[in-house]
Amino acid sequence: MASSRPHNLYRRRCDWESSLPRGSGRRIPVVARRGPRLPAPTPADRVPHALMALSSALFDTLDEGKILRLAMDHIAAAGPYSAEAGYLKVDGDLVPSPRNGQVHAMAVDRRVRELAGEDGPVTVPGWPWGRALGLRGIETLHGYLVVTSSSRPTEAERLLLATLVRHTAAALSVAFAHRLRRKDALELHRLREERTALQGRLISVVAELGYQQAVHALMADVAVSGGGEEALTRALHGLTGLPALVEDRFGRLRSWTGPDRPDPYPEPDPVRQNEMLHAVASRAGPVRMKDRLVTLIRPQGEILGVLALVDVRGEADEHTLRALQDGAAWLAPELAHLRNLAEVESRLHRELADDLLAGTDEASAYARSEAVGHDLHRRHYLVVVQWSNRTVDEPFAQTVGRAASAVGMHSLLTRRSDHVVLVADDRPHACALYEALVRETGTRSGTIGVSAPCDSLDAIPHHYQEAQRALEVRRHSREHYGTTFFDELGLYRILGPGNDYRELETFVHEWLGQLIDYDSLHHTAMVETLSQYFDCGGNYDETAESLAIHRSTLRYRLQRIRNISGNDLANVEDRLNLQVATRVWKIVLGGSD
Repeated sequence: MASSRPHNLYRRRCDWESSLPRGSGRRIPVVARRGPRLPAPTPADRVPHALMALSSALFDTLDEGKILRLAMDHIAAAGPYSAEAGYLKVDGDLVPSPRNGQVHAMAVDRRVRELAGEDGPVTVPGWPWGRALGLRGIETLHGYLVVTSSSRPTEAERLLLATLVRHTAAALSVAFAHRLRRKDALELHRLREERTALQGRLISVVAELGYQQAVHALMADVAVSGGGEEALTRALHGLTGLPALVEDRFGRLRSWTGPDRPDPYPEPDPVRQNEMLHAVASRAGPVRMKDRLVTLIRPQGEILGVLALVDVRGEADEHTLRALQDGAAWLAPELAHLRNLAEVESRLHRELADDLLAGTDEASAYARSEAVGHDLHRRHYLVVVQWSNRTVDEPFAQTVGRAASAVGMHSLLTRRSDHVVLVADDRPHACALYEALVRETGTRSGTIGVSAPCDSLDAIPHHYQEAQRALEVRRHSREHYGTTFFDELGLYRILGPGNDYRELETFVHEWLGQLIDYDSLHHTAMVETLSQYFDCGGNYDETAESLAIHRSTLRYRLQRIRNISGNDLANVEDRLNLQVATRVWKIVLGGSD
């Protein structure tokens, strides 16, 4: 037991020293105490405990910096040593440890670098003995330990120090080898990922080239076939699997290929259509508009139409977008060509219409009409169109032409300063053209006049005047807007368009004023009853049936009319004036629909 007491005291001193702040590089001198001086522990006492524990700790970590710190912090395990400095070799350079002392750092650092990988003495003021020991692996230097001692080490202490250095170097070799393996593994992983990415890009490029070739080949087939818009939508549908469609710039369908086509196709809203065109034009490439991918067909900046794919589920990929763009690029010159042909045809139509309105040679007119595909041998009607909020320019003339085509009218079209003229080969519907133009223009402020039927070309100028007169009658009526047919004007057909409408109103109120006031006050229909009575030629049964009233009710109303107006229906003159007044009231003043 006596032999172990000095060793325990020495270990307590080592433990006390290890609890002090590290990095000074100096050992703390032992203060002399009273009592007998204890002998220093022998190396044999330290090796089984401190050195072997340190060796185990060195190999328990793969951190090179930590290995160096462990060796510096526990250098006393090999003898009466102090770690003055430590270095690790990083990328060919010796990097000082953060634990190195600062007082002699520059001198020590310079000396270590002078040794160039060899062991050698190091002079540190205050320490009798100092040495730089290389931490070497197989054919490589991992770093240095600079060790100092207050006395010259014995041979046994040198041996223990060399053992600690070899263990530290071996641990560094293991860490270094592990780091190299990890670095190699990371590099191999990076190279594999890079190879995978390159292969993916290569596959993508090959697929892209193949898809582009397929698209170009398909577009070339469409161009060769001369199928136009329908051929293109068929090709896009086959290529993408999505319904493909072409609309004109006004939103009207020109071609659709694929399922789920709306029937009937929705009538476009001019305001929303313009907003959509502006939104798509402000962005590059196809634009998603609700369930559609839309791109504009616009050669040289002018919008001629819209090409779209219906993509309800959002399945479109970059190839789909590319196909849509290529389709629009192919269709642009096609639509431009069609537009140019339409302009030429429109000019020929206009020139022929102008000559017909002015009067022209029949043989020449027939020949020219055949050239433009219009049959002048049929009965024709002259139609005059005027819209109060629209300038009569080329766009408005085109709007009228589209509306006429939409309602099935075949006509020649031209324009004047304040109206558009149609030479139509059939009697227009009473309201179809007007309603179509309301949809096109977005307003009901328009008037249409239609002539009586024209059976010969030389009568067209006269019937043109009839259409103008019908339009003027409508414009000066209480219901300014709508369609008026010349052959329905009745009495007003003999009145010129320059007549004073105020005189007509005066005449009407002179003969019907009391009845009009009575109807207004009592919410009755005396004037309408009288008008219908005259229209039915004074026949009681027909009049009662047309008014959906009983015969006795009609007799009662006619008697009330005599009493209110003071006019006798049996009097020929009163009867004529009343009949004319009711006709003017009905046609000119808008008294009845």
